[in-house]
Amino acid sequence: MSDHLAVAAPAKSAVTHATPKTATALKNAWGQRLKSIVLASIVPVALVCLWDVMVRWTGTRLIPPPSGVAVMMWDFAFGGIYDDAYSASLPIHFWKSVERVYGGFFLAAITGIPLGLMLGRMPLLRAMLDPMLSLLRPVPVTAWLPLSMIFFGLGPKSAIFLVFLGAFYPILLNTVFGVKSVDVRLFEAAEMLGCSGSHMFRAVVLPAALPSIFNGLRLGAGFAWILIVVGEMTGVPEGLGAVIMDGRTLSRTDLVITGMIVIGITGYISDRILLAISNHFLAWNPQHNA
Repeated sequence: MSDHLAVAAPAKSAVTHATPKTATALKNAWGQRLKSIVLASIVPVALVCLWDVMVRWTGTRLIPPPSGVAVMMWDFAFGGIYDDAYSASLPIHFWKSVERVYGGFFLAAITGIPLGLMLGRMPLLRAMLDPMLSLLRPVPVTAWLPLSMIFFGLGPKSAIFLVFLGAFYPILLNTVFGVKSVDVRLFEAAEMLGCSGSHMFRAVVLPAALPSIFNGLRLGAGFAWILIVVGEMTGVPEGLGAVIMDGRTLSRTDLVITGMIVIGITGYISDRILLAISNHFLAWNPQHNA
C-alpha cells in the first residue's frame, strides 16, 4: 500500500504543477488574440470617425454619415424602418450572390489547378497554350460583358461566367509558378528512393506546389467577390451587385455603401476560411507563414 501511495503522490503533484502552466498559456493566448483584435480595429475605427467628421464638416447630402449607413444596414437585414423593396431582403440578395461567386470560383478552381499542374510539368503543352493564355489574360472582364450576355443570355449564367474569368487566371498562374518552382533536388532525392511516374507527382510535385496553389485560391476568391458587381450587371434582379447598381440608379448612396460593406465582410470571411484550410494542409511546411 505504501508503494502505491509513493507512486501516486508524484503524479498528483505533477497535475497540480501543470495546471497553472496551462492557465498561463490560455491567458497568454487570449491576450494575444485580444491584442490582434485591437490592432486590427484601429484603422477601421479611425476611418469611420474621419468619414463622420468630413460629412459633418462639408455638410454634404450626397454621402450619408456612418449612422445613416448603420440604419440602412439594419433595415436591409431585418426591416422595420423604411419598409421598401430592400427592407429585410439581405438573405435573398446575399444567397444569390454567394451562389454566383462560389459557382464561378469552384469552376475556376477545378479547371485552373489541373491545367496549371499540367502546364508546369509539360513543356510541350505550355508552348502550345501559353501564348493564347497570355493574349487573353490582359483583356478586362468588363470587356467580356457584352459577349457573355450573347453567349449565356441575361441572367445568372453570365454572372457566373464573368466571375469564373476573374478567378481563373490567378489560380492558374500561381499553380504553374508553384510547379515550376519545385526544387530539382527534391526530384533527385525522390528518384534515389525509387519514386517515379505518377507517384512522383503525388509525393513531390503536388505537396511542393500547395503553398502557391493556396495563394492562387485566395487571390481568385478575392477577385470573385470583386467581380460579382460586374457579373450582376447582366440583368439579374437579385444579388448584392444588383443592389449596388439599383442604389446607384436611385441615388441611394446608403444602399450602395451597405452593399459594399456586406461584400467586404463576406470576402474577408471567405479569405479567413481559405487561410485556415491552407494552414491545416500546410502545417508540415516550416516555411509556411500564415
